[in-house]
Amino acid sequence: MENISHNPRLTSAEIANLWSQYMNDSMAACVVSYYLEKVEDKGIRQILEYALQLSQSHLKSIREFLDQEKYPTPFGFTEEDVNLNAPQLFSDLFMLYYMYIMSLHWLTGYAGAVGTSIRGDQRSYFIQCNTETMKLYDMVMDVMVQKGIINRPPNINAPNEVDFVTKQSFLTGWFGDRRPLNAIEVSGIYFNMQKTIAKVVLEIGFSQVAQSKEVRDYIKRGEKICDRQYETLSAILFESNLPAPRKWDSEVSKSTLAPFSDKLMLFHIVTLVATASGYYGAAFALSQRRDLGVKYELLIADITKYAEDGANLLIKNGWMEQPPTFDDREKLAKQ
Repeated sequence: MENISHNPRLTSAEIANLWSQYMNDSMAACVVSYYLEKVEDKGIRQILEYALQLSQSHLKSIREFLDQEKYPTPFGFTEEDVNLNAPQLFSDLFMLYYMYIMSLHWLTGYAGAVGTSIRGDQRSYFIQCNTETMKLYDMVMDVMVQKGIINRPPNINAPNEVDFVTKQSFLTGWFGDRRPLNAIEVSGIYFNMQKTIAKVVLEIGFSQVAQSKEVRDYIKRGEKICDRQYETLSAILFESNLPAPRKWDSEVSKSTLAPFSDKLMLFHIVTLVATASGYYGAAFALSQRRDLGVKYELLIADITKYAEDGANLLIKNGWMEQPPTFDDREKLAKQ
């Protein structure tokens, strides 16, 4: 058969991947640029420099992809959304912890983008993004381990032999004695607590510097929700005599001068909270004790409502960019 050259358009999923990455990387470039102005630790500075380099490279690539498609580049976030002269809001150690949490988010996002991309250039691009971010994650982990600040999940003792579940009570958790948590359940709880800890610190800092009272009140409400969810998950661990990861609340300075625009801070919190519902859902799916499933349902419901209120606040202030949207055929037909 004759070889026919075929250069298909980007699919809606591929456009969505690029659009979402542009929004997140333009925000990340602002945050990391500010961190670089304040950081003193050399090891953490190297991590931030590499992270900024990646964000800037991604933004350039996305513009090129979208230009080829004659698709408009999102507005995203710009130098107008960051004040590099603002005093230091977070400690060097929290900047490191922040990069740990964000690199986890990016790895998840890039893996999803690879799985929803069809065109070869898109698959290659997001595989490259994933590889680069794995290197970033590795750098972060090395420095955290060196400084002794990594939150290690609990150790587990090895059984004498492989065993199989023989009683339905393995699944129960309502009445009587509950079985101890298994390693899969603890992994999900610990993983989600790490992210909640980072959100609490951001919310403490952002609520100190937000200029709008409405935005400030919204973020303070988020801090209370995250604290409550941390306590809920901690109680589950304590019941099995397991430790909870340490909190980082004291890593916020007393500065009240905003390093970021209210738009960026609100977007950041809403995005993290919305993403958290997905991570809770994954942990829910792997939990085999029924009482854990109910707790995750309540946690998800709590933050879903909070995220919706944040989206409404973004819309009210004219700060929410509309994601790529299909044509309204009914409207076009009426024209």
